[in-house]
Amino acid sequence: MKQLILLCLLIFALPTFAEEIEVGNKLYLYLPGEAEFSEPFEVDKEGAITLPELGRFKVAGLQLDDVQSQLRTALSEMYVAMDDFYVEIHSRDIFINVMGYVNDPSQVSIPKDGNIQMVIARAGGLKPGAQLDRLQIRRGTEMIEFNYKAYLDSGNIDLLPALQSADTVFVPVSPLLGNVQIDFDAQTLSASGDASDNSAITLLGEVHNPGSFSFKENMSVLDALMRAEGVTRYADVTKIRVIVDKTPVVFDLKAYLDKPNNDTMPELKAGSTIYVPIMVDDVNTTSRTVYIMGEVQKPGAYEAGESTSFLDILANAGGPTRFAETRQIKILTPAGESILFDLQGYSEGIVTVKVPSLNPGDVIFVPEKTDQNEKSWLKVPPKRAIKIIGAILSPGRYEWSPEMDFTDLLAHAGGPTKGANINDIKIVRNGEVTKRFDLEQYTINDSGKYELPNLMAGDTIIVEELPVDPADNKSQWIRQESSKSIYIMGQVGSPGRYAFNTNMHFIDILAAADGPTDNADLRNIRITHRNGNAARVSKLNLALYFETGDETLFPHVLPGDTIYIPEKDKDWLRTPKEQVVRIMGAVEKPGRYSFDDTMTVLDVLAEAGGPSSSALIDKIVVVNHSCCKEQSRVFDLEEFVKNPNSAYIPVLRAGDTLYVPDKGQDLMSQFKSNFLDFITVVALVVGL
Repeated sequence: MKQLILLCLLIFALPTFAEEIEVGNKLYLYLPGEAEFSEPFEVDKEGAITLPELGRFKVAGLQLDDVQSQLRTALSEMYVAMDDFYVEIHSRDIFINVMGYVNDPSQVSIPKDGNIQMVIARAGGLKPGAQLDRLQIRRGTEMIEFNYKAYLDSGNIDLLPALQSADTVFVPVSPLLGNVQIDFDAQTLSASGDASDNSAITLLGEVHNPGSFSFKENMSVLDALMRAEGVTRYADVTKIRVIVDKTPVVFDLKAYLDKPNNDTMPELKAGSTIYVPIMVDDVNTTSRTVYIMGEVQKPGAYEAGESTSFLDILANAGGPTRFAETRQIKILTPAGESILFDLQGYSEGIVTVKVPSLNPGDVIFVPEKTDQNEKSWLKVPPKRAIKIIGAILSPGRYEWSPEMDFTDLLAHAGGPTKGANINDIKIVRNGEVTKRFDLEQYTINDSGKYELPNLMAGDTIIVEELPVDPADNKSQWIRQESSKSIYIMGQVGSPGRYAFNTNMHFIDILAAADGPTDNADLRNIRITHRNGNAARVSKLNLALYFETGDETLFPHVLPGDTIYIPEKDKDWLRTPKEQVVRIMGAVEKPGRYSFDDTMTVLDVLAEAGGPSSSALIDKIVVVNHSCCKEQSRVFDLEEFVKNPNSAYIPVLRAGDTLYVPDKGQDLMSQFKSNFLDFITVVALVVGL
């Protein structure tokens, strides 16, 4: 029964405690009609509020009902309408004094349920160098120290002590700052560490940020190394020394990372020291060492874990050098066993062997390949050699393997020279030419039907050289076979005998001969075909090709044919009369002119320079020489010029004759001339 009574008294007493006014609270006084009381009044640090007309009035520590009763009595002497007057707590803010290493030390106001972080924010935040793990709350004679850094790390608000009004929060400075005020940036402070004297853990040696740092519970060596921003590239992580309670312990970080085991990691305590030594060149003889020597970029001893393979070790050694014989790599075991491994064949998929597994103590030896510049060729036996001679940049005897092809060997020998005849490469086997290979045809063939020749060890490849231009050395032309030559003569820039194959065109050989000269008669080119049972001659009008672009005009030329390009101003007897037109009389350039059916009388007159000044152009005579009957027609050029009409132009064919008479041959002209002569004679006689 007594317990029930006490419980009831406690319940009724709670509102009483809840209504007690504290420093920092804001009170609202309702007084109708008075504008001065429209805003709440804050309880200052002395526990009083300042009211209009009344002045300062102490309210801290009083119950709300008591304050309301006292204020009603005090204000009724100055204000009349006090019937509806009441007092309420507008907000329960509290005053906190912030001191120490903050940007704005002052008294701040926060809600009653606020915390330390809100107090620090109201004070402008912490200065760089504040000791976060030793913040203090001073409440009268009592001092509460707490770890603000632990709260920031975990976010656990229970780590922050509760605040009361009029508390003082003090932020101490880190002892690492010294006795002189200096502005630090975040990077400088981080580099200097964050530990105090009695809880320091020191890291030195090959770490990026050596220094003393705060020790935390359950902190491991890895955590400490990461706090120092890790090890440098020169650190020997296999021999890290950890000093705990003045007892040194060697810690192999590399082995721990390869196979994590917490039993091998030393346990840290406050005041421990971690030293990371620099890597030095010494003989590595650990239980996981594998050796690699010979023609590799970085021979030496390497650490090999359980999952480390042969290729891992070879890659870490920088791989084979350019002089390494990768087909004869040997693995030497401590038991004396020698294992041969063909790395090149494995990488190309031509061998089915597996990559050999490695064990600690094994030695990988990569031998040097045979030097091709050595005089002794006996190091490569004939069953592994092939010979290539002739127009090659590096002819000689080369090592051969069945997985190689013709292009591999040709490329290894430097390729053909610029004067090599790649259209007729000979492969000699057992003293006989077994195959002739056209490399040019192979390179331009897109269908893939033109296959490379099959080579065997012991074969000889002969790449002949193209003959030199006969104009330079007449003795060289005999080196070129007649069956692979074509002849071009006449009016070309460089007539002669040229190498030719079936893939070439008439234009190719004409261009090789520097093209026709200025005096070349392009309309009467002759080609003599000599590759059949009987000789056959073709005629080519090259000028017509350039006018029309008709490729069908070209005859099919083959090796052995002869091309002749005649000159324009040749002996007139060479041209038959059936192919020319004769023009005579009063023209500027009478003579015989080539003519075809596309031309007219006007064309041949223009070619002859036109009629002369004494020409009788109204009586031009055209003599047609036909197979049946010869006839002549008169053409009046003067009338045609005045009244053009192509129907009046007489037909002119090859073999006809064009005659332009002179004015002196006209009867009227002869009469006038004779009459003038007669008058002259008569006048002379009369004068005598």
